[in-house]
Amino acid sequence: MNLNFEEQLAALKRTEVRELQARYAELFGERPPTHHRIWLVKRIAWRLQALAEGDLSERARRRAAEIASDADLRLSPPKSDGPRPAVGAPAPTKHDARLPMPGSLITRQYKGATLEVKVLADGFQYEGRAFKSLSAVAKAITGTHANGYHFFRLAKEARR
Repeated sequence: MNLNFEEQLAALKRTEVRELQARYAELFGERPPTHHRIWLVKRIAWRLQALAEGDLSERARRRAAEIASDADLRLSPPKSDGPRPAVGAPAPTKHDARLPMPGSLITRQYKGATLEVKVLADGFQYEGRAFKSLSAVAKAITGTHANGYHFFRLAKEARR
């Protein structure tokens, strides 16, 4: 960049928004779509630099148009739950802190009987049957929907 362009850029940063809008209209031949000062300064600076040092070649413009038309446009950013595991690496398992480790037994006294539920890596086992959640086990025992962590009194233990 030459000294003259740097001086013009410094002057643009001190210019009022109305004057920036007028300068934009002069350089681009249309009214600016915004009153945002920083945006106006950047666009005007780009145009001044393009006029002083040359714009993109026609070949570069065609290639940019090709890339833009081939691009899959995202309307929202990808959802991220933190860092992704390496390709081929086993998926990390999330262990609920309220539960004992797989292989452990959860016991509870209920209506005079001792209930035992075995914690599996991917669910629970009660009376030889597999269940996906503690709530499903509690429903099988009580016949009504119940929160499994509360039924087996695990929610309070995690807070201690």
